Amino acid sequence: MTKEEFIKEVQKLGIVLEKGQVEQLEQYYQLLIEENQKMNLTAITEKEQVYLKHFYDSLTLIKEVDLKKEGSLCDIGTGAGFPGLVLKIVFPNLQVTLVDALNKRVLFLRKVIEELHLKGICAIHDRMEDYAKINREMFDIVTARAVAPLKELVEYASPSLKAGGKLVFMKGDLQEEELQNIEKVETILKLGKMKIQTFLLPIENSKRTLVSFTKKEVTPKKYPRKYKEIKNCKW
Repeated sequence: MTKEEFIKEVQKLGIVLEKGQVEQLEQYYQLLIEENQKMNLTAITEKEQVYLKHFYDSLTLIKEVDLKKEGSLCDIGTGAGFPGLVLKIVFPNLQVTLVDALNKRVLFLRKVIEELHLKGICAIHDRMEDYAKINREMFDIVTARAVAPLKELVEYASPSLKAGGKLVFMKGDLQEEELQNIEKVETILKLGKMKIQTFLLPIENSKRTLVSFTKKEVTPKKYPRKYKEIKNCKW
C-alpha cells in the first residue's frame, strides 16, 4: 500500500487525514525503521507493508468504536505503538496510554512521542495484568492487537475499563478454541455479550477480526491501590 493508496483507503473508513498527520506518520515510519536496526520492534519493515499492516490496520478500530469523540484509550502490549500511537496521531482528541512490559520498547515510544510533539499520550512500562489491578475503571476504551489469547486479554484488560466502556481486541483469523467458555468470562467480569466483526484488508485481502465487549458494571476491587505504586499518565 503506497502512501497515496493509504490516504484513499482510510477515507473509506470515514477518516480524512490532514497534511500534518500524514507527515507525522511518515516521521513515525522513519523512526521505526531507524530503531528497528538496534532492537526488534517489527518484522515488517518494507514501507508499503508498514502502511498497510501497521498504519491502516490500526485505524480499522474505527469500524467498532467512535474514535472521533473525546475519550481515554489504553493500548495494552502496544509493542512499537500499534494501534495506540497511530490512533493518537490520527485522533488527537483521544487521551492515550500505551502499556508494554519491555522497557526498550517503552523508551522507543517515548522518543516518538517527543519527536512528533504529541500531547495527551504517555508510555508506561508495566505488565498489563499488574497495571490494570491498580489503575481501575480509568478508560473508555481498552484495546490490544495480536498480543495474547482472547480470554487472557479480557481478564487482564477489563479491570481498567470504566462501566459503559468497551474492550476491542484486534486479531487476524480468530481461532475457535479462543471462544470456548467465553460466556462464563463475560458473566464473571460483568461484560455484555461478545461481538465479532470480520473484514479483509485492502490490496492483499488478508482476514482481520475485531472482538468487542461492553462493560456493564464495575468489577470487585480485589487489589487495593495501597499495595502498589500507581502508574498513570500525568496530563
